[in-house]
Amino acid sequence: MDRDLLRGLLEQVRSGAVDVEAAMERMRHLPFEDLGFANVDHHRALRHGIPEVVFGTGKTPEQISAIVAALLARAQNVLVTRVSQEAAQRLQSKHSDAEYFCAARAVRIWRNRAITGKGAIAVVCAGTSDLPVAEEAQVTAEVMGNEVLAIHDVGVAGIHRLMHYRERLAEARVVIVCAGMEGALPSAVGGMVGAPVIAVPTSVGYGASFQGLAALLGMLNSCASNVTVVNIDNGFGAGYVASLINRL
Repeated sequence: MDRDLLRGLLEQVRSGAVDVEAAMERMRHLPFEDLGFANVDHHRALRHGIPEVVFGTGKTPEQISAIVAALLARAQNVLVTRVSQEAAQRLQSKHSDAEYFCAARAVRIWRNRAITGKGAIAVVCAGTSDLPVAEEAQVTAEVMGNEVLAIHDVGVAGIHRLMHYRERLAEARVVIVCAGMEGALPSAVGGMVGAPVIAVPTSVGYGASFQGLAALLGMLNSCASNVTVVNIDNGFGAGYVASLINRL
């Protein structure tokens, strides 16, 4: 339950359209609901403005399905990250509006598409190999109420490609940059824009990239002062933080 839904319920109680007992029944699972294997946090949208997100890794399709059902009973939007194809198919069989993003390994149910962000979030990736992480960031930012500008395959090996999009980048209030290899792209973007840049190292590259560690260290040592860094392949974390920044 988010702030708007709670306010609407309280207004209905005040007007007499809903009695106190009915309102208490609708609120009885705040702040969380015990499913036996999970404590579903229905209060998070009130605290953060963004509902709880389901991390799919390590959960069975049945557990994911039960958690999603509990969330949808009191929220309009649900995001599941790092979900298996089997679990995604189960969700789609139960919810006709569930979208499965194969590359990002994410499922999104997006019923309330209101834009609450103050501006656009740009999601930039260095190469096509970085698209799964960029897609996770984009799906996350969109379901959390943001307009997203997607800019793909503009790595520093062909810097003219990045310069082609400089006007679109200047429109963004927050920029997410996903890159593997040496992880140089966030510094280049940071030097072009006055907005916060969230760098996402990806586990793309040859042996000495150490599954994204080289990119992570390069980004942490960025000379662009507006660059901050999330963990390797953490497109979700970048999309989430960008959404919070975009609401300020």
